[in-house]
Amino acid sequence: MGLTLQELAEVAQAQLRGDPGRMVDRVATLQDADEGAVSFLANRRYKSYLKTTRASAVILAPADVSDCPVDCLVTDNPYLAHARVMNRLYPSAEPAPGIHATAVVDPLAQVAVTAAIAANCYVGPGAVIEEGVILGPGCVVLENAYVGAGSHLVAAVTLCSDTRLGRRCLIHPGAVIGSDGFGLANDEGAWVKIPQIGRAVLGDDVEVGSCSSIDRGAIADTEIADGVKIDSQVHVAHNVQVGRHTAIAGCAAIAGSSRVGAYCTIAGGAGITGHVELTDHVHVSGVSSVTRSISKPGVYTGTVPAMEHAVWLKNFARLRQLDDMVRRVKALEQELASLRPDDHGR
Repeated sequence: MGLTLQELAEVAQAQLRGDPGRMVDRVATLQDADEGAVSFLANRRYKSYLKTTRASAVILAPADVSDCPVDCLVTDNPYLAHARVMNRLYPSAEPAPGIHATAVVDPLAQVAVTAAIAANCYVGPGAVIEEGVILGPGCVVLENAYVGAGSHLVAAVTLCSDTRLGRRCLIHPGAVIGSDGFGLANDEGAWVKIPQIGRAVLGDDVEVGSCSSIDRGAIADTEIADGVKIDSQVHVAHNVQVGRHTAIAGCAAIAGSSRVGAYCTIAGGAGITGHVELTDHVHVSGVSSVTRSISKPGVYTGTVPAMEHAVWLKNFARLRQLDDMVRRVKALEQELASLRPDDHGR
């Protein structure tokens, strides 16, 4: 279904410069777009394509308007406007409510009449599936789990017992939420499992990527706050707490009992050791290793190759003194320079 540029400007919350009645029905890149397509410019690397684009309109920042040969939607945040437009032009298809004939729903489960339960799903006793929930093919919701209104489990998602999802959560294929944490006690070299009796509790508008795992708490709950976005193949261990609107990229891992503040970003492959705290607005670079608490907002980067632990401790202690050593060397160089005779004096 197409929209006029005037309608699109309202959706994007942008200022229209051009024909309000022009129709668009799809999104395309600057270089591939043609008549009927809307494109966007948010990354300066693609600025060279702007002057030759054949799109019907381009979403862009005020600084780029003079270089745009076609109609445009002007906003200070083109990428956000692009997201709004994409959601409007490509709405998610929603299945009809009902329970597929091959699904197994325990008589003690509560399933809202507006929920959609696809083929080969299982819903255990005491589970609650609220209004408008979609369980895609092969999803498993074990006993006493709760799925908030409007949440969508795409396919083959497992919610273990007592797990709680808030409203409008999106859980991608293969994710496992509420599985046992890695709780073990050592008995003269053998491992004894410690029962994990906490829950995994996710707030509203949380997204979890494919094949990610969020462990249940050992005693207290693992807590993922409202608006958190978790990429694919991420591991969140038992008793971790993640603050509101934090984003965690693929292959990152957070060890047990750590706390990550609100509005943080954890880049791909980063690792956070157990029992540390990150304050709000901390940004951890890719493949970085966080081994101590961070109490000051900012960007943090650091990784070193593996070595013997004692050697690593000694080297890292010296590394922390590096800045001071550089200043001292410069001071010594200046002092030596002042002591040298000039070219004419002897």
